[in-house]
Amino acid sequence: MKRMTSVVACFGLVLCLGRAAGAAPTEQPWNGEQVAWTFDDVPVGGLPYGWEVEATRQAGSLATWEVVADETAPSDGRALALTSPNHTSRGTFNVCWTNGVSILDGEVEVRFKAHTGKIDQGGGVIWRAQDRHNYYIARYNPLEDNLRIYYVLDGDRTMLANADISLAAGEWHVLKVVQRRADIHAYLNGEKLLETTDERFTAPGGIGLWTKADAVTSFDDLVVRMSRVVAPR
Repeated sequence: MKRMTSVVACFGLVLCLGRAAGAAPTEQPWNGEQVAWTFDDVPVGGLPYGWEVEATRQAGSLATWEVVADETAPSDGRALALTSPNHTSRGTFNVCWTNGVSILDGEVEVRFKAHTGKIDQGGGVIWRAQDRHNYYIARYNPLEDNLRIYYVLDGDRTMLANADISLAAGEWHVLKVVQRRADIHAYLNGEKLLETTDERFTAPGGIGLWTKADAVTSFDDLVVRMSRVVAPR
């Protein structure tokens, strides 16, 4: 694979050009670009270049998201984590995202580890995000033992698909979502568990990480593979 390191690699981002690994729901290979965040070169306490912290249905203070030192992280000892919710709202969705990379068709994959949360635990990825109120989510919640796909429209969340599965909290797992046109597939640890279709968002949008309420979660090795990409500005 032909590779090129962007000028923002020092902030934990690697931009790879050429044919990306992985397949669409139609089993056709991606022929676009790949962007990966390892978070290893981001200063502890910081955020990757071009990322911002927001919330959907915010009640109270924004959550604290930051790069943390973690010897268990799959890459070299750092991860991006929600370390403190800073609020007690059951209905708030905590979002750390970027519109510097815009995806329409492609894959979003991340490793995640659920730490704590009495209301919610775990979390997942957002994609085709138009803003903090409009996006798709795939997330796993170890308190409920389920993987779900939702869309969030004008701040209101609607479930598209559900699969019941039990995974251990406090361990690293791999979540991947694949979308081509209206078809959406979701995987946990390499196993495809969900298939659904939706035409809510048909324009490219940003990507990011998501938790709900008081879920404290770490994320590492975020990879976005797409057929068309808008590189970080």
